[in-house]
Amino acid sequence: MSAPGRLLGWLLGLPPVRSPSVRVQRDLAIPARDGAVLLADRYFPVTDGRAPVLLIRTPYGRRSANILVSRLIAERGYQVLIQSLRGTGGSGGTFNGFAMNRDDGPATIDWMRSRDWFPGAFATWGASYLGYAQWDLASQPIPEWKAAIIDVGPSDFYHTFMYPGGVFALGNALGWAQQVSSMFNPDQFIRTQTMSALTAKGRLARAANQLPVSEADRIATGERIGYFQEWIRHERYDEYWAVMDYRANASNMPPIVHLAGGWWDFFLPNVLTDYAALSRTDRSVRLFVSSAAHGRNMALRAYQRDAFATLDRALGNRRLPELNLPVRVRVTGTRRWTDLPGWPPATGRPTPWYLQPAGRLDTRLPPSSPPSRYVYDPTNPTPALGGSIVGLGARSQDNRTLEARTDVLTYTSNRLETDLDVIGPVTATLYIRSSLEHTDFHARLCDVHPHGRSLNICDGIIRLHPGNAPPDPGGIRTLHIQLWPTAHRFRRGHRIRLQVSSGAHPRFSRNPGTGEPLATAIELRVAHQEILHDPEHPSLLNLQVVPQHGGEAP
Repeated sequence: MSAPGRLLGWLLGLPPVRSPSVRVQRDLAIPARDGAVLLADRYFPVTDGRAPVLLIRTPYGRRSANILVSRLIAERGYQVLIQSLRGTGGSGGTFNGFAMNRDDGPATIDWMRSRDWFPGAFATWGASYLGYAQWDLASQPIPEWKAAIIDVGPSDFYHTFMYPGGVFALGNALGWAQQVSSMFNPDQFIRTQTMSALTAKGRLARAANQLPVSEADRIATGERIGYFQEWIRHERYDEYWAVMDYRANASNMPPIVHLAGGWWDFFLPNVLTDYAALSRTDRSVRLFVSSAAHGRNMALRAYQRDAFATLDRALGNRRLPELNLPVRVRVTGTRRWTDLPGWPPATGRPTPWYLQPAGRLDTRLPPSSPPSRYVYDPTNPTPALGGSIVGLGARSQDNRTLEARTDVLTYTSNRLETDLDVIGPVTATLYIRSSLEHTDFHARLCDVHPHGRSLNICDGIIRLHPGNAPPDPGGIRTLHIQLWPTAHRFRRGHRIRLQVSSGAHPRFSRNPGTGEPLATAIELRVAHQEILHDPEHPSLLNLQVVPQHGGEAP
């Protein structure tokens, strides 16, 4: 056992080492059903060659950081089989974005069953795409599969990562495509990891501003990427996306599932709907939600302790007491975790905050007043700031520069007289009128601190087109925007703020206003927007307020 491994295990709060000596078998060949060969490495404790197996399937390579991860797990009494997915890490076949070959998972399990070191039980582990690969594995029941440890891993890419609210998540899609493209091109990967961290960011910015969007992948990566082109051609949910949608696989998941998310993770809504779907089955489901952005849970001591406890309970490596409450969430605005009997908490009380004239927000209905107006110009799109994005700059940021723009409206409450805990879904109902049939509306919840700093908590967007949210005779449409769920304490003396705008570019692709296809649109039209707030059109922000209680954990 190396000194760095010992230190990292201590920092992450991992269970005690059971086998300090670990051996590795590299480049094991797993035959796929179409003749391709999938490569894997096996890490196993010297003292127990038939220890429980942990299967990790990844497109991001089996070496570099995964060597240390695999050793750390193996030292704690597990065999680790880490496999490179089709078309990655030396495995045969072609990598096709999120469209996995559904035969590769069953072929891997068949191969594993035939090994003399397989003890008859295994679990799966992994974050993000590695979690998605676990949902792929559940296309059919697998009796030997005892637990799935899924960190920010979606069962469905369309609704939260690609097209939340019907709007293409351009920045996240380009960022991921650039990362994956560089991994397949060693020279480009070296440049990206060294001198070109800033250059890559600049290329992403240029790509995000490119019209038509069909040229963006070439600018970001230097090449045309087939799966990116498919993403932008399929704006609506259709058969292309249906084959990547594993939400119906909940009944085939193993008996124990650990789901993790983060309040600033772009997969969070999917993680929570997956929790609800699994909870309707006879699975034992643990839900853990931190205050992290995407990919940051793995570095959290609280996450590793929670995930390993679930794994050890499932495969019998440690005797641990059963959990009384299955949900643990970090409440932002505090330093504590809260344990809950379910999600969302049943104690939540829907509390509407109504938009008022003069940019106010109040629990009382608004008086008669003219609408608020702004102009959205897609040649100077409202920029994204913080939130659920790929890479640096995620989470909360000071929004005052954004709120100073003329294309952003703000509605702000009085200072709170007591702390207010908001835990659960967040929605905004807006009565709007627009000069265009094709346009977007973006809503963002912020916590305004006593000295004026405005920190984003969560947001959401919706895309209008003929056929959704039809107008009344006066041209008024009713929009229901789903913001990201949250668990946040607004402190006494703070204020609640709702931002309303028509974009967050490049996190969400700007709406050109013409109705042209996303891939080919080049013409841009200005939108004149109105937000109504009067007794007949009470636009509102709906928050789930819960009583402060003692169910907290350090």
